[in-house]
Amino acid sequence: MQSVIVTGTSGNLGKAVAQKFFSEKYHVFGTVHKGDVFAVAKGGVIWEDITVDLTDDAAAKAFTETAIRKNKDIKAAVLTVGGFAMGNIEKTTAAGIEKMVQLNFYTAFHIARPVWQHMMQRGTGRIYLVGSLPGEDTHKAKAMVAYGLSKSLLFHLADVLNASNENKDVIAKVVVPNIINTPENKKGMPDADTSGWTEPAAIADIIYADCINAVDNGKRKLYV
Repeated sequence: MQSVIVTGTSGNLGKAVAQKFFSEKYHVFGTVHKGDVFAVAKGGVIWEDITVDLTDDAAAKAFTETAIRKNKDIKAAVLTVGGFAMGNIEKTTAAGIEKMVQLNFYTAFHIARPVWQHMMQRGTGRIYLVGSLPGEDTHKAKAMVAYGLSKSLLFHLADVLNASNENKDVIAKVVVPNIINTPENKKGMPDADTSGWTEPAAIADIIYADCINAVDNGKRKLYV
């Protein structure tokens, strides 16, 4: 049975991704920041959530090693954990940048590194990092400097990983969402037109479809 690692399964996107892969009979290894250990089995398929502080390198590595030990066929890792903060350059502090880097970069890097090593040994696998438009476009980051800088690191991480894959079928991609239709975003933008916002389930469907596509289409960014 193939398996997938999904971080942030208590969040809107992470939960949708976990539900999608679980429905397609993948063993799901999920992480939550707080809460009790959770496990559900259906039709011989297991979805289990573990409480892990992904800003802690050792804790993230231990979680990944446990997942690999339980199921040596890790097909994909979808790393959705992150945070957001507004603030232009005048209001941005080093401490604010560090907080965003911890939430948006290190939580992904600490899982991506051991998972990448596992996938390279297998010769195949997919890692999905959740970027953002402000992380890619500096003009969009002017009002959210710390957030944009931290998300930009994920694009560079994907490039470094892909440059290191030794022509194996191990690929890192960056998911670049539009505004995701979540209760939190609706609350934060009560007057916004939500008609163009993207549903978490739709993003999950796109990630899953890309993951199971056996042919490398050369696309390293998924705009959703």
